[in-house]
Amino acid sequence: MPPWIFRFRTVAGAMLLAALAGAPPGPGPAVAQTDVSPQKPARHFRVERPAGLSGADALTIYNRILDDMVAGYRLSGLTEVDRYRTWRRYNTVPYRSAQHGERFVNNYANDAAQSYRYFEASGEMPAGSVLVKDSFAVTKRGDVFSGPLFVMEKMAPGFNLASRDWRYTMIMPDGSLFGTTRGEGSERVGFCATCHKLAGHQNDHLFYIPKRYRVRFLN
Repeated sequence: MPPWIFRFRTVAGAMLLAALAGAPPGPGPAVAQTDVSPQKPARHFRVERPAGLSGADALTIYNRILDDMVAGYRLSGLTEVDRYRTWRRYNTVPYRSAQHGERFVNNYANDAAQSYRYFEASGEMPAGSVLVKDSFAVTKRGDVFSGPLFVMEKMAPGFNLASRDWRYTMIMPDGSLFGTTRGEGSERVGFCATCHKLAGHQNDHLFYIPKRYRVRFLN
């Protein structure tokens, strides 16, 4: 049986914040510091020496750790945590995302965001659309770590023109809030809007799943 079956550990938010600040990461995965500030990061902190996995192995790991991941996220009290697992997942298997620090991620969307299925042809999402990414990391030595939960919610017009009214929220693996747009820790997630802006207005500031991992819809 692969070694990662026995080596799953949950990384608490305090450990990740310590890593951001340059402190020893403790039992969590090593992260690159360079341009990461603990109070106003310019990007997601990155997992060093991430493993390359087949889609089948990534999915097996995800299925085994998902309950524990959600249990941690649930401590945040965020409504979407108890809902997103019932939403449609738009990737076939977890895929490693460079934009999210080389973590493996999964893309979910609620019914209001059902046009996400058309990817680049989705158009502008209506208010009430919610997109959720959960994440986990796997290192080359075989350790598996839960990662943050990333939430994008399309708010009412005028919420935040700079982000096309998207609210970005990041929940740590232990349920602690890293930050939310125009709320607690807003400065910590400011880079989310900056990054997503690069996707362009035509894509409503949305990046899409790599084509090889997209679910194919018949209707």
